[in-house]
Amino acid sequence: MSLLVEAESLHFTYAQSLPWQKQAAEPSWIIDGVSLAVEAGTTLGVVGESGSGKSTLVRLLCGLLAPGKGEIRFGGRGTGEWLERDAREFRRRNQMVFQSPASSFDPRMSIFRSLQEPARAIERRVPSRQEVTGWLERVGLGPEVLDRYPHQLSGGQLQRLAVARALSLGPKLLYADEPTSALDVSVQAKVLNLLMDLGLTLVLVTHDLAVVGRICETMIVMKSGKIVETGATADVLANPRTDYTRKLIEAADATSLF
Repeated sequence: MSLLVEAESLHFTYAQSLPWQKQAAEPSWIIDGVSLAVEAGTTLGVVGESGSGKSTLVRLLCGLLAPGKGEIRFGGRGTGEWLERDAREFRRRNQMVFQSPASSFDPRMSIFRSLQEPARAIERRVPSRQEVTGWLERVGLGPEVLDRYPHQLSGGQLQRLAVARALSLGPKLLYADEPTSALDVSVQAKVLNLLMDLGLTLVLVTHDLAVVGRICETMIVMKSGKIVETGATADVLANPRTDYTRKLIEAADATSLF
């Protein structure tokens, strides 16, 4: 397999230096020296407690944030160069599904219009109703939802629509940030099964170790903006090397993972 994403010594802070503020000698890094690699066609789980930097890391990897230090490469090419010269193509190849399905849709737009938007913005074309209906079939939904508005649909339907929208551009890599945490247990399985069946490179952020154990081949464990453990998922869950990872597994009732 070939490397699709590489990150070296990433640092990031949300703090902004204003003219009247005294700049700290060393900023408080939200992401602190993170390096990783994602092979094409694999699934990587990113786990850790709240505030560990998981969501910030994936926003850096997919170009929504710029690192303060370090380098990110996609397909062997720096993301800075991608975004300067081929931003639309980078966005097409890297798509993201966010945690809250309701907030990721414009309440003033019909579902049909919302699903058309990525192609309008990135590919400068307007997909037909027939084409959009084909995207719905891929996520197990019918054309009857196209003329509805977000408030008329369930969280599970919206999250599947968010996946369909992301897939509409034919991405190489899908980032999913806690894609099932806002959903009822009864519909979580449908979304997870959908993610498993995509056949794409997937980076999944989650606090749920059972989910990671089910669908991720490799995983990284984050604490305070650093990677404290990484490896094949089965190995990490069965033989954690750090007390922090061990405590995460114990808190998740890890006996149900194997």
